[in-house]
Amino acid sequence: MISVLVHIANEDAVECELEEFPDAGSLFVTLHNPRRRDGKDLHYLDEDVTTILVPWWRVNFIQIMPSAGAEEVIGFVRE
Repeated sequence: MISVLVHIANEDAVECELEEFPDAGSLFVTLHNPRRRDGKDLHYLDEDVTTILVPWWRVNFIQIMPSAGAEEVIGFVRE
């Protein structure tokens, strides 16, 4: 799963996961485990909802979050 932050028009950003990056021809983006940035539930979704489809025309942009397993890049090392 890819952790992302989806910025939906006229809404707060939604933190969620993608199984894969959406195809260029798709009409919707599938979001898994949608939640607010602070981890709380979204007020406009029912409690048991774990996946939503958002039409592309509602998405402003998507931020790809760094994965937990990624190594830190060291720019300068002094010996």
